[in-house]
Parts: sequence; structure tokens; C-alpha cells
Amino acid sequence: MNGIFFCNKCGAQNAAGAQFCNRCGAPTTPAPAVVPIPAGAPGAVPYSVPTTSYPPAVPVAGVGYGGFWIRVVAAIIDAIILQVVVSPVRFIFGGLGLAGMMSGVPHIGLGILGGGVTFVALVFASWLYEAFMESSSYQATIGKMIFGMKVTDLYGNRISFERATGRYFAKWLSKIILGIGYIMVGFTERKQGLHDLLAGTLVRRG
Repeated sequence: MNGIFFCNKCGAQNAAGAQFCNRCGAPTTPAPAVVPIPAGAPGAVPYSVPTTSYPPAVPVAGVGYGGFWIRVVAAIIDAIILQVVVSPVRFIFGGLGLAGMMSGVPHIGLGILGGGVTFVALVFASWLYEAFMESSSYQATIGKMIFGMKVTDLYGNRISFERATGRYFAKWLSKIILGIGYIMVGFTERKQGLHDLLAGTLVRRG
């Protein structure tokens, strides 16, 4: 190469073997390679893993929560369905008082018995209806399905029969405190009633 080379910094020609550029004075020999210092060696700087920032989670478009009034309407529809299912039991045992009156047997006790049996049948049917439907692949009772609602856990997953059972009986507490547990649906951030908070469930819509 005619015994010359060009400076990497300024591009000036230099004679072979020159240690510094004759124009800018920059060293012409390559800089020594940097040898990494093993971790734990004296003077070593601890290695820190670079952190990557991710954008905040964005709610899924079109997915919301079932509000107070729409859930009231759904509950009314479910109550009508249950009344139709239990009506044969009410007809049979509710007529005990009338039968006692006509036969001369004290009808008050028979009427109380018939009413008690009807109440137990209604509670039992209501529990099985809600627990089975909300833990099924439908994730909702018929009333909720009409309005596109589903009962899920806090992460949007299908709930178990046990959790659905707990949610059902937690509703009794919502009723005992003068319905305040239901009214909470209208004021909580994710439209949760007291029974939803206790069972760890959400009523999603969309």
C-alpha cells in the first residue's frame, strides 16, 4: 500500500509505522480492547438488568358491568320463571288449608304447613337455578342472558358451583340489611353488590 495509511479521524495520509497522525495528532494504533470485569472482582460495578416499560393495560372495548336497574329487571324475570316452576308445589300444599276447612280438620296448621313447604321448595329451586346456571357455560340465569350479562370472577373467568352457591346465599345478607347490599351496585366502581364483594364476582355485560 506504498507504505502509507489514512488517519481514521481526519483522513490525512501518514507514513507506515507512525504512532500519531501528522495532522491531528490522534493515535494511529487501535485502542486496547475492554475486558469485562468478572462479577465480584474488586472494583466491579454490579450489573443491573435494563427495565422495559410497558403501556398500561387498556380495558377491552365493549365490555362493561351490569348496572342496578337492568339487574333488577333480570331478577324480576328470574322470579317469574321460578314462580312458574314452583306453582305445582304451591297448588298441592297451598290447598291443604282449604282441604282442612272442608273436612273439618283444623285448617290453620295445615295452611302453615303448606306455606312452609312452598317456601322451602322456592328457596331450594332458586338456589339450584342460580348456582347451576351461573356456574355453567352460560354463566348467567335466563334473566341475565336476555340482557347479555354474565357472572364471572374478578378476572373474567367462569365461576365454580361452590362460588355460585356462596354468592346466592350472600344475597340473603344483602336483603337482611334492608336491601343496602343491592343498592351498592349503583355506587361501586365495578357495579358490585355486597354479595358480589363477598363472593369475589362481577356481573359483566357486553
